[in-house]
Amino acid sequence: MKKFTFKGVLDGFRSSVQAAPRGTEQEIQETLRPEHFQIKKTFRHGFPFSPTALAWDPVQKLLAIGDKGGNLRILGGPGVDAHVRHETGEAVLHARFLVNEGAIVTACADDQLHLWTFRQKLPQRVQTLKFQRERYCIKLSRQTKEIKGITCLHLPLQSKWIHVGTERGNVHVVNIETFVLSGYVINWNKAIEVTRPNHPGPVVDISDNPLDASKLLIAFESGLLVVWDLRARAAEWRGCLGTGGPGDAVRAAAWQHDGKLMTAHTDGALATWTTRAPRPSSLSYPHAKANKDGKLEPCKPIHRLEWKTSRTGESLVIFSGGLPTDKAGRTHSITVLNGKSTTVLEMEHSVVDFVTLCESPHAADYQEPYAIVVLLQNDLVVIDLLSPGYPCFENPYPMDIHESPVTCCSYFADCPSDLIPAFYSVGRQGNKKVAGFSEKLWPINGGEWAPASCSYSEIILTGHADGSVKFWDASAGTLQILYKLKCSKVFERRGGGSSGYEEETPLAIQHVALCAESRRLCVALPHGHVVLFKFRKTDVHSETHVLEIPVISDSTEEEASPDVEGSRSASFSRGGDSVEGDGRRSYVWGSGGAGALRVRGAAGAGGVRRAPGFQAALVALQHGPPHPVAALTINSSYGLMAWGGERGVVVVDVWRRAVVAALPAAALYLAPDHPHPHPHAHVHPRSPELDQLEESPASPPDPVDEVPPDPKLDTRRKSTPWKNFNLKRQLSKVDMKFKAAFATPENAEEAVEKSNSQFYCDTAERNETAPDSLVESPEGEERSLEAPIEEEDKSELSSPLRVCSDVFERMHRELQEKRSSDVYDRMHKELQERWQDREREEAAPGGEEPAPRPDNLPLFDDDGRPARPPRHKTRKKDDGARDQREQRLLSVPNIKYTKQESVKDLRKKQPAPQQSQSFAGNLMRRFREFVARLCTRNETNETERPHEQVLEVPKRIDKLDSSFSRSRSSSMSSLENISQEGIQCLAFADSYTKKSDPTTLLPTLWIGTTLGSVLTMMISLPDAELRHTQPVVVSTSGGPIFRLKGSILAMSFLDCNGALIPYSYESWKDDSKDPRERRERTPTKQGSAGSARMSPTPGAGAGAGEAGDRQFVVIASERQARVVALPSQNCVYRQQIVDADFVVKAEIVSLKDSVCLVNYLSTGHLAAYSLPSLRPLVHVDFLPLSELSFQTQSKQRGIVDPMLSIWGQQLIVNEDTDQIAKTFCFSNRGHGLYLASPTEIQKFTIDTEFCYTLNEMLGELFLPRDMPEPPKEGFFRGLFGGGARPLDREELFGESSGKPNRTVAKQMDGTTAIAATGARASAACSEVARAHQLVLERGDKLSQLEDRTERMHSQAAEFSSSAHQLMLKYKDKKWYQL
Repeated sequence: MKKFTFKGVLDGFRSSVQAAPRGTEQEIQETLRPEHFQIKKTFRHGFPFSPTALAWDPVQKLLAIGDKGGNLRILGGPGVDAHVRHETGEAVLHARFLVNEGAIVTACADDQLHLWTFRQKLPQRVQTLKFQRERYCIKLSRQTKEIKGITCLHLPLQSKWIHVGTERGNVHVVNIETFVLSGYVINWNKAIEVTRPNHPGPVVDISDNPLDASKLLIAFESGLLVVWDLRARAAEWRGCLGTGGPGDAVRAAAWQHDGKLMTAHTDGALATWTTRAPRPSSLSYPHAKANKDGKLEPCKPIHRLEWKTSRTGESLVIFSGGLPTDKAGRTHSITVLNGKSTTVLEMEHSVVDFVTLCESPHAADYQEPYAIVVLLQNDLVVIDLLSPGYPCFENPYPMDIHESPVTCCSYFADCPSDLIPAFYSVGRQGNKKVAGFSEKLWPINGGEWAPASCSYSEIILTGHADGSVKFWDASAGTLQILYKLKCSKVFERRGGGSSGYEEETPLAIQHVALCAESRRLCVALPHGHVVLFKFRKTDVHSETHVLEIPVISDSTEEEASPDVEGSRSASFSRGGDSVEGDGRRSYVWGSGGAGALRVRGAAGAGGVRRAPGFQAALVALQHGPPHPVAALTINSSYGLMAWGGERGVVVVDVWRRAVVAALPAAALYLAPDHPHPHPHAHVHPRSPELDQLEESPASPPDPVDEVPPDPKLDTRRKSTPWKNFNLKRQLSKVDMKFKAAFATPENAEEAVEKSNSQFYCDTAERNETAPDSLVESPEGEERSLEAPIEEEDKSELSSPLRVCSDVFERMHRELQEKRSSDVYDRMHKELQERWQDREREEAAPGGEEPAPRPDNLPLFDDDGRPARPPRHKTRKKDDGARDQREQRLLSVPNIKYTKQESVKDLRKKQPAPQQSQSFAGNLMRRFREFVARLCTRNETNETERPHEQVLEVPKRIDKLDSSFSRSRSSSMSSLENISQEGIQCLAFADSYTKKSDPTTLLPTLWIGTTLGSVLTMMISLPDAELRHTQPVVVSTSGGPIFRLKGSILAMSFLDCNGALIPYSYESWKDDSKDPRERRERTPTKQGSAGSARMSPTPGAGAGAGEAGDRQFVVIASERQARVVALPSQNCVYRQQIVDADFVVKAEIVSLKDSVCLVNYLSTGHLAAYSLPSLRPLVHVDFLPLSELSFQTQSKQRGIVDPMLSIWGQQLIVNEDTDQIAKTFCFSNRGHGLYLASPTEIQKFTIDTEFCYTLNEMLGELFLPRDMPEPPKEGFFRGLFGGGARPLDREELFGESSGKPNRTVAKQMDGTTAIAATGARASAACSEVARAHQLVLERGDKLSQLEDRTERMHSQAAEFSSSAHQLMLKYKDKKWYQL
């Protein structure tokens, strides 16, 4: 029999108890390690932003484009696209290929000359030469506004020496191989005439004579032309057009193959020269016409010129500019002169540069031009010269990303493989080949690219300002357009007026949400409209269902009254109500219907024909003022979509086309007694906000079953001029304006401080009659706003509105119509005059002078506690009423108080100040006094009121305070600088939200706010058979489940094993199938292999009654990240990501069959953390936030702040970074992208394995090609001395030319870099040798120590044996024998 012990009983008891939630920490195996992460930029797509330079390699067929940001793009055939950037970030002014050498030379605005090699797949910088003395302190150039040291480059074919023209007018020679300056210099004072009195200006063009390479043409900006003999080191010929005036200035020069010279000038003239006369042989103005007086019209400058010939005898003169100055609509053009014919090719954008593509690279031969590559400011155009009419080639590069400005991006890596063929098929049907393009192949076809087999597909979605959404195939390092969706086809503009809330770009895409499995797309527009699209392969003729989204009442400004049976909710103030019926309101958005957006093919309008692809299925129109969408999500399995913003959250049933919920953020904190079904909810949770308790709104009823509005209500609203007018907001704004206007210099700060802490208190006389009037009644204010003006005139109160109501009406109309900007000033002046007249009447004899109201009352006593004012002697209240009064919210703007923080009445704390010192303050308080009296008329009895709950919420928030959320609003000049709570993040999920029921998995909407609160909304879905007939019921959780510092940016869910839970979805089906089939829940490829319902934690039994954590929810905010176990709601892991900075973008992504949290910080770093333990994996510098600041409003509007030098980076920190977050994306498998410029998308990766395979996906830039043979010299040319003459440049520019001036240029890299690298390597070797020597010395010392230890050991043994023998000797002897 087993022995019974107490320890055995305890062990058995422990084994029978289920494991605690935190016990799973040791059982979750995390496979991600820091060595799995490597940050690297991969591919760059789009058109270079603000291009400045162009170069062409006629043998390798490669094109190079440099831009203002120091970027260099090398383009070839499909898939051949390389990008590098100069470290300094200065503009690339000039670029020249070393033809067929696999190298390119660039000159930047910082006077640095760089040599790049691209014989490998990724170009690398080899040498750098810095010019130091070739820039004038004063501006000499007429051509550009800025001063630049290097003005032009000339690299002869197959030459090792490049000529560099500078701002000072000198020409230097640089060796390409060593990148060392030659001693051969052409100084400007040696090139000009001796009699010339002034400086010739910068060098604008350098070229050599095609018949004699020793003759070098130097064109100065002033109009001076010099042919320099390189052998004789002297000027052989000089020419000048006129007297060197501004109109004679030279912009470009070109040689013909037979030795003729042509120059282009600033007055639009073309001059042909021979090197025998100082004057041109011919002078023509190609676009100038004679006027009535016989004079030629002035023309614009010709910026670029080329002169090419063909074997057929045709001579092509190609130039940009030169049009008459009165041709305002045709300022950008390329002109081709072919004999006597003149062809003007108009361009959409300004011409930056162009280059003519020829069959032969030799200047002394017939070049045979076949195309022109034109670099425009926003496009790249290639013109076919061999086809009639000079058509353009169809551009295969994805350079139309910026066709309309990009407003948002979405990146889907490892998406369903059938999406790309589906999108391509419908895109091909809609994009028919446009007539007018050349039938020849794209001529820029250099390099070689083998499409790499990619095991997964990638899709990029870009939203644009014109309302279009583009779908791109980003697989295998390429970017190809698949399909373009135009939201403008859903709406039609109505003329005849303008709406009070009309935006500049009403269709700009703000957010996109794509359910890839069900092929449903949600699009959010600026005003708050949301459009749902469904994908169909065929075109259909159908109607678009329109759903009205009512205005969510702002609980900080308006107060609602309880609903009456059969009436619409008072929490919804519709902005577009009209007596024309619901049919009109169903498809027209706007206030008054003028100048609004109208939905095409709305219900009742007959429908329209929809093209294949994404077709509009539901349009949710936001009424009233704009409600910008900050978060958007859709769940096809639930049949719901949700979006949120600064006003609240909206949930829509897309199957029944009904609003499920439309609640402000404050209403989500209240736990209702029962769920709120829609549309039959009449009891709403009450939400305290500021100084009133507002009822949270419920959703509007289905438009089909909507109860018609009360005709009396519509009549009353039509009769009042205060429609859509918020009295309290306008009073607050006017109060602040008045205080700023009346504040004297000595009390200006005091006035500003008082404007932020106003008290709506009652007078002493009113305390006796209305003891409860200090708390404003929501019902009273709502009725007072709806009451006609006639009732106010019957009032016996001294109403300020009777005196100034017409002024407020005019102010409101002018503010809405935006007539002028001085509305407040004029209203203030008129109010002051009227009120002074009224004060004089009241102060007349026989009238009693009213006591002035206090306007500077202290809030706290000397000990820092809230000051308790003395009560009126006649006021008597019992303790219960006092406690009930203290639980309410007093009228202190922007602050919510609990019972312990209640603000007391402080009117008797200090004596009242003089009325003259704060006239505006007294005036506005009397306005509020009148509003409060109106509220108390309709105030209900205290005993009949339901219990009012007061919640503790954050106080006013400082943007720089690290303990609360950073303001994400870009409105820095608002009169009401209030940090209101808005919705920032939304996520649908099946989760365990109830602690009381830990085994039930409920559909839930998780809501993250701008103040860091995480709230939940439980969703009750009907059975599948009743889904289309029964409404969806939602209920709030009541208060935040968690609260973090900063706005919530991302939320995701993990199962008990730490794997990412796949979201539930409904698979896409063709129209032939039954759309009401039961919803499917199939995991995505990144999810676990199980179903969406989670298994219990390890150690938990299979019984339904056993409790245990089954999920983890990962929450990331601007400052922190937490992992919370569900349903226990215990925070098992937490991580402080930043302290003083903030997170711009956060996302939970899958990588290597695991999950991690990736963050992009405002410091420019990328940080990744493992999940669920939030263990730091990588934290590296990636991209400065300042490089993305072009998306912020200050950059777009060109705001110049004198404090920029002081604040620096803080400007971007305080500014709106939401736009940056919209275009910065993380996706699965460690991929990501961001908008690198307004025209380019940059992809990157954080996966080390992908970085290893990246080189295989890149295209080869350089291919070994044979150089075309030079033209053969004819018999008679050789006999009579014609043809090209060879030149030994090594003899002229080599060591025999002398030593260069060391102060002119300094070598930065190249030999110096190699020497420095060698020195560092030598130093490292010496350090290693020294360390090795130290190790050897240490070994010797250890050996010596070991020997000494051995000797000591032997000596100790000897001593021990001697002591033992001595002990034995004297052991048996007595003491007297010693």
